[in-house]
Amino acid sequence: MVINESNQPAGKKLVIAIDGPAGAGKSTLASRIARKLGYLNIEAGAMYRALALKAISTDTSFEDEPALMELAEQSNISLEPRLDGNRVLLDGQNISERLRHQDVTDAASKVSVHPRVREWMVAKQREMGQEGGVVMEGRDIGTKVFPHADVKIFLDAAPEVRGSRRFQQQNVPPQQEAAIIRELRERDKRDRTRANSPLEAAVDAVLIDSTSLSLDEVIERAEDIIANKLAARGL
Repeated sequence: MVINESNQPAGKKLVIAIDGPAGAGKSTLASRIARKLGYLNIEAGAMYRALALKAISTDTSFEDEPALMELAEQSNISLEPRLDGNRVLLDGQNISERLRHQDVTDAASKVSVHPRVREWMVAKQREMGQEGGVVMEGRDIGTKVFPHADVKIFLDAAPEVRGSRRFQQQNVPPQQEAAIIRELRERDKRDRTRANSPLEAAVDAVLIDSTSLSLDEVIERAEDIIANKLAARGL
């Protein structure tokens, strides 16, 4: 079934959670689904990267949780939906392109391990999605941010495939592909073993393994999951 804004039940705005490791394709899937439904796509990762960028620009240690919390409380992070994806604003400045850089991605993984930072982010994300009509992607959306989400998807793929995809997205020499895969494995380990909200699939999430799937096939499976959830509720 092809889902879109017109075939949603009247007055019902879903909360859709998409979790998974780095490089699995969560951001692309979330943006496509949100566009089809006319929903807001809340990128949890972009919010963490925005704070990490501020830490970089202010020379704040990624290990200093009190200093990071002070930065967070002084920051205004917002997402503005566009047809080609969200525009990310930090204190009113468009930082969307800068967030794609590897140093920011690596820093975000380190910043996100702090419990107080995650609690602050979760509060912000819940506030943004409290009225429904959102697609949220990240690493703990279905387990922590919105444990009662209407639809939960865990998108995964083999590390080598995710690393290769990440390599193809970056303008770097071919010899750096192995380093990118190695860095991704290290990030996976940090995300899965952190004490606060580790990366794991919610017990009621539906797994999509995109290792051997095209983007269109992933989107089709996600649409089927959403349609089945609606049908199960008689909506």
